[in-house]
Amino acid sequence: MLLSLVLHMYSMCCVLPAAVLLGTAPTYVLAWGAWRLLSAFLPSRFYQAVDDRLYCIYQSMVLFFFENYTGVQILLYGDLPKNKENIIYLANHQSTVDWIVADILAIRQNALGHVRYVLKDGLKWLPLYGCYFSQHGGIYVKRSAKFNEKEMRKKLQSYINAGTPMYLVIFPEGTRYNPELTKVISASQTFAAQEGLPVLKHVLTPRIKATHVAFESMKNYLDAIYDVTVAFEGTVDDKGQRKEAPSMAEFLCKECPKIHIHIDRIDKKDVPEEQVYMKRWLHERFEIKDKLLIEFYDSLDPERRNKFPGESVNSKLSLKKTLPSFLILSGLTAGMLMTEAGRKLYVKTWIYGTLIGCLWFPLYSSSFPLDHRQGCCSGLAQGLTGKRCVASQRWSRCGVDPVKLS
Repeated sequence: MLLSLVLHMYSMCCVLPAAVLLGTAPTYVLAWGAWRLLSAFLPSRFYQAVDDRLYCIYQSMVLFFFENYTGVQILLYGDLPKNKENIIYLANHQSTVDWIVADILAIRQNALGHVRYVLKDGLKWLPLYGCYFSQHGGIYVKRSAKFNEKEMRKKLQSYINAGTPMYLVIFPEGTRYNPELTKVISASQTFAAQEGLPVLKHVLTPRIKATHVAFESMKNYLDAIYDVTVAFEGTVDDKGQRKEAPSMAEFLCKECPKIHIHIDRIDKKDVPEEQVYMKRWLHERFEIKDKLLIEFYDSLDPERRNKFPGESVNSKLSLKKTLPSFLILSGLTAGMLMTEAGRKLYVKTWIYGTLIGCLWFPLYSSSFPLDHRQGCCSGLAQGLTGKRCVASQRWSRCGVDPVKLS
């Protein structure tokens, strides 16, 4: 009985936050869709400014659960940017929580609403979220030969032309690193060896295409590149071997006590432009990541293990930045569900929003125009109301020692 109660309480740690995050999605989509319609005849910059603010509200609620609720300790190392910048964010990929780590840094720069992701193509089919992420500036990409370079350039250029703030998050590995998937790691290491590149241990060999297209398209618009290395504490087993990073569910169950984040801010002038040189540069950045992670996981000195080299800053996120968003979205959702009309609208938003999102991508591909007069909101409005909407560095000079590790 006691064990059953403990297991039940443990599961509720994850279920309640997940229910709120998913449950408020229709409310958020309705608010966004209403603004998209109201701003149909306004300049794009007005739509984008409010959309960024709405996105900031929702993601602040996400951080309320993933940071304030879990009580995770955030330890920052290296360069600690405080001001808003147009940047490309390059990080190692190991968990479904990685995108939230980008939010964790962005909110500390007051840039949370400007975060946009380069996403795996399959994620575009997520109900409600898939369509919206693209509308907010996310870019869905396919791997290898199916990568649509022209589409990505077109979308990035449209945002640059509109002066849209960019906090573009890219995970160059393309696949999450999982120490238990030895075949994936072996294939990555074999590829590096065949290309004459150093073999990496704690990260996969990075892919260059998305990073090169993003940098080449935005080089005159960017302020810097953030090279971010992340390690989750508690990812070492009893034998001292690295194990799989926590999933979102495990994270919400408070299984990760600390996140260690190392940031290198690289000036854009120190990044080679030609793809062949950038490929080598990117790999060397991942060599630095690998050395940092070797120190974190494999150091023979217990005093140096489970942390990155250098001084760390314990950064705590104030409830003032997250609690209001949670109260607003949960309050609006609760109010909607209290009335019969509200419940019908809520259900219709889930149904029609999902169907329209799934139909939108095949019809209009994954490249959404920035012009807010076009978009899936017109279809959503038609589905909900029955009426048609009228608004149809050189790597050796990156500013950080490539890790003086023994």
